[in-house]
Amino acid sequence: MPSLWSKDVKRCLLALICLLLVPVAQAGSALFTRIHYQGADGGPTPTTSQYRNPILAGFYPDPSIIRVGDDFYLVNSSFGYFPGLPVFHSRDLVDWTQIGNAIDRPGQIDYGRHELTRGLFAASISYHGGTFYITNTCFYCDGGNYVITAKNPAGPWSNPVWFGIEGIDPSLFFDSDGKAWLVNNGMPVGKPRYEGHRAIWIQQFDPTSMKLVGPRKVIVDGGTDPSADPQYVEGPHLFRRGSWYYLIAAQGGTGEQHAEMVWRSHHVTGPYMAWSGNPVLTQRDLDPARAHPVTSAGHAQFVELKDGSWWSVFLATRPYRGNQYNLGRETFLLPVHWHDDWPQVLPHDTPVPLVATRPPLPRTASTQPTTGPFGWTEHFHGPGLPLAWMTINVPRTHWYATGSKGLRITPSATPLGDYANGQPAYVAHRLQHRVASLEATLDAALLAPNEQAGLALFQNETHFYAAMRVHDHSGNAVVLYRRTSKDEPAAGTPIARVALGKTTQPLRLRFQLDGARLDAWYAQGSGAWQPLARNLDASVLSTATAGGFTGVTFGPYAYRK
Repeated sequence: MPSLWSKDVKRCLLALICLLLVPVAQAGSALFTRIHYQGADGGPTPTTSQYRNPILAGFYPDPSIIRVGDDFYLVNSSFGYFPGLPVFHSRDLVDWTQIGNAIDRPGQIDYGRHELTRGLFAASISYHGGTFYITNTCFYCDGGNYVITAKNPAGPWSNPVWFGIEGIDPSLFFDSDGKAWLVNNGMPVGKPRYEGHRAIWIQQFDPTSMKLVGPRKVIVDGGTDPSADPQYVEGPHLFRRGSWYYLIAAQGGTGEQHAEMVWRSHHVTGPYMAWSGNPVLTQRDLDPARAHPVTSAGHAQFVELKDGSWWSVFLATRPYRGNQYNLGRETFLLPVHWHDDWPQVLPHDTPVPLVATRPPLPRTASTQPTTGPFGWTEHFHGPGLPLAWMTINVPRTHWYATGSKGLRITPSATPLGDYANGQPAYVAHRLQHRVASLEATLDAALLAPNEQAGLALFQNETHFYAAMRVHDHSGNAVVLYRRTSKDEPAAGTPIARVALGKTTQPLRLRFQLDGARLDAWYAQGSGAWQPLARNLDASVLSTATAGGFTGVTFGPYAYRK
């Protein structure tokens, strides 16, 4: 027995040594050395006394704004992307610079284990006594609604304090007597009378304890005209002007019936009376065949300037065909006009102008244009991702790094179409033009045979394109994948393939968009661009087709089979 045991041990040791000597697949990496973007949508050109709408082009929905002295701050929704809740600064309401992201630490909020359209919903920013506040809903988070604070709006922002109330879209209002009030969308009292029946609730907020106190009360049940079964009243904001308290809120859902409504009261807790001239802003009553249409306008917030004039930021969309748009809901700006102590952004049957007269404020410049024709190049040489770049969900491992050579990504076993089993290795930037060119330069020398990397054009988990450099049993190639339904493979279906041969040159990839048309190109080294696929359907990336609440993003992507 001892001698037999000794032989078994030797066999095991020999087998282990053999296994260690056999080459195994090692995790590689993809190096992206350059991303270039160029976009221009045409339309009217503003004069020196005008500005262009939208003021934040691309996926920047649900804007909330405040003024602190001469400074304006604005925050947007970000849903399942991280970092979340981008924060912008301006001094003229037109030129904006991103200064931070309110949710920028993985430990702040654990979100992103569900569809991309979950996560961080409409945020609201406010200021009182030297402290900035952002209230927000984390949809599918255990806590739901929360508040975070900062002394500097650029951050850092605190960890959340959870309110423990149902509903979405919380917004804080600080009254002149020092009291603070929270309004939010919630379910009505009792059983809803119809689908889309919601209510606006109010409750006092104690900034010292950071808790809601006193009774919670409904101040709007259903909407402006309850007898008409109004749909999804949401996005409420309170403010005061003279002796009146005003409540504004969106109504009609997030599509073409979207509109902004107003109520007022002499008491902060009501009763609130709706304006007979509602809505204060909508595009739902206009001819769909009009030139340069803007649709789905609503979800507004007002801000008062030092001179006593009022302005509004709001979301709207710019479709290219019917109600198809790839950019998501964007941030627009218009003045507010007052009639008999009622506000109005636009008279009925009036289209949102794409150029308008600038606010009466000294002109400033942003560090990076956010609207109109512009281009930029990113090499990722800084210590981290620039503020405008994001990942899908909160990173739980260190799979990317920036540095002097560029952006290095370790491929993930989770493809773009899978949100439940990990995190795709995708670094995203918002698409900001209907007519745009996006380029990526990729060094794939360190990729393993089972890995691929390239440039993705992404609406959500079920709708995307990805141009990828692959190395499989057929050799090196560039392959274009597309996914247009949940029934297709999570990595997409290959629709074009071009062999590359035994090359070690960097690969350049390009997507060109023109409304509903998409072309894909590739080039090796400094060589000429070659077509990968042309006349593709970009409308599969539209919200009308793909659903959800986000807009298209693009960027470097790496995947391991």
